Amino acid sequence: MIKAALFDFDGTLADSFQAITASTNHVRTSYGLPPLPEAEVRKYVGYGLANLMADLVPGAPVDEAVDRYRAHHSTVMIAETKWMPGVAETIPELARRGLRLGVCSNKRVEFTRELVRTLGLGEYFECTLGPDDVGQRAKPDPAMLLEGLTRLGVSANETVYVGDMIVDVQTARAAGVPVWLVSTDQTTGLEAVESAGADRVLRSFAELLALLPAPPGRGETANRA
Repeated sequence: MIKAALFDFDGTLADSFQAITASTNHVRTSYGLPPLPEAEVRKYVGYGLANLMADLVPGAPVDEAVDRYRAHHSTVMIAETKWMPGVAETIPELARRGLRLGVCSNKRVEFTRELVRTLGLGEYFECTLGPDDVGQRAKPDPAMLLEGLTRLGVSANETVYVGDMIVDVQTARAAGVPVWLVSTDQTTGLEAVESAGADRVLRSFAELLALLPAPPGRGETANRA
């Protein structure tokens, strides 16, 4: 019986690609590079900010590019991030049913926590984790998911990890956690995602309501951060 769910953030819970693209292009411009369309930036999201900068700001010192990105991102992320379809309705209902919920994102954790809180779902997640919480070990390293299991007080076989990319499958497999991918019209590399080997592929986030009933003895209990 599944008692808990851990979620990726960018592309799974939140459509943050407009903000990510804006900050990426801010950094590129600062190094004399032309801006990239959002569709191109999306292809490189998911493996951590250092990798994103190395891939999309070639030739720039990675640490310096990361600092420029973060300074800019704090000014645009709230205005340019929104929940993915179905998330704002599904997460409160899963919490009401008594599932323990957490977030595991390669985004800088202070950004993720601020977004979860500001966008109005912070009370439903018992933990929000990033590489900062596990010695900068970004996904696909399983450390973040394993820390999430510890904080929620559940085992791997009592938990599902919900993501949207191949890296999420790699991470979950390394942690020994079942993995479901949300595959929507916005998903980059849709065919690759659907063949990535997830335990289940969902066509919408709201499908979780049919797949995650209340655990025994926890129905009608809302989680609080």
